[in-house]
Amino acid sequence: MLAYRHAFHAGNHADVLKHVVFAQVLQHMGQKDKPYWLIDTHAGGGGYALGGREAQTKAEYLNGIARIWQRQDAPPAVAEYLALVRDFNPAGALIHYPGSPEIARRLLRPQDRLRLYELHPTEVKILASHQGGFAHTEVHHGDGFEGLKAQLPPPSRRGVLLIDPSYELKTDYAKVITAVREALQRFAECVIVVWYPQLNRLEAAQLPKRLQALAPKSWLHARLTVQQPDAQGFGLVGSGMFVINPPWTLHESLKPALPWLRDALAQYPGAQCLLTQHAV
Repeated sequence: MLAYRHAFHAGNHADVLKHVVFAQVLQHMGQKDKPYWLIDTHAGGGGYALGGREAQTKAEYLNGIARIWQRQDAPPAVAEYLALVRDFNPAGALIHYPGSPEIARRLLRPQDRLRLYELHPTEVKILASHQGGFAHTEVHHGDGFEGLKAQLPPPSRRGVLLIDPSYELKTDYAKVITAVREALQRFAECVIVVWYPQLNRLEAAQLPKRLQALAPKSWLHARLTVQQPDAQGFGLVGSGMFVINPPWTLHESLKPALPWLRDALAQYPGAQCLLTQHAV
């Protein structure tokens, strides 16, 4: 959706969960010498100024990254994510928040490849200015769902696909299912990471089960619920990460991380977390 800009939500509780899981996936992929490709279907601007007009509109980062920025007791998966965020703020103060492309740039190796898609004309210009000059990185102004057809399977037969649209349009849910199905048809071994929002919407509630039905061998589902809905029953109460073909290390690394994040980011006493997996 061309009206959506992630800068308004950068660093919120959903970003924290997404990037903790995302970083763990990439760190595992980097343990083998063989190169891999990372394809990000909705890359956004790549990085965000938390003091900017957009981020300050609702200041959602105050109930996200700002809550855990100075914590020294984080479990390893969260501590590794916090180190990446601190690396993006070399002056030592929390001024900027790294989007998925900036986190990827810090974890990918010279032999790996990064393919970034963004449809918003303003965001893609920002993205290209930050990422376009790096070797082995391509920035595409276009629909990431459509772009998958040109990127899969990668020549190395190792790849990660990150799918995290805004879901402001109901059609995004169906597009995610279609994209995952087609990606698996082209490249069954692909590690597919899908972020989704927890909203008072049937499509959001059904998405994890629909993704489970597509997973050929194994999947992992992590969810964090930290906020109550508003008086009308709406609002982003939490979010989830669904990983198809997850690294075998992911479940164990997230086991201590999810309860810690639940407690650290809880905005009401009923905050919850969920971590389930299935493997053949």
